Amino acid sequence: MSDEEHQFESKADAGASKTYPQQAGTIRKNGYIVIKNRPCKVVEVSTSKTGKHGHAKCHFVAIDIFNGKKLEDIVPSSHNCDVSQLFMAFLPIFTIFSGFVLFLLCGCCFPM
Repeated sequence: MSDEEHQFESKADAGASKTYPQQAGTIRKNGYIVIKNRPCKVVEVSTSKTGKHGHAKCHFVAIDIFNGKKLEDIVPSSHNCDVSQLFMAFLPIFTIFSGFVLFLLCGCCFPM
């Protein structure tokens, strides 16, 4: 054994990914998908038949959930797409100070 100190650079994260893989053929209208690293809501899906080159294709038309832009993507139906993990929470207003600062009460009842 050596007395040298070894330093390792960790390039991995703790597994807290904002997306998960899902097969393109299983994504439906009103679902969510990541297109060009933007989370989008799917508004239209069309699937082509298997052609000469062997893959059926899914054509997704989606709206970016943050800026409302329309994005499109074509993916083989057997391949995986990134799907964003979205959580919806309804938070009651706790108090408003001078019209600018808004304190919310989260589900654990701590002001945020």
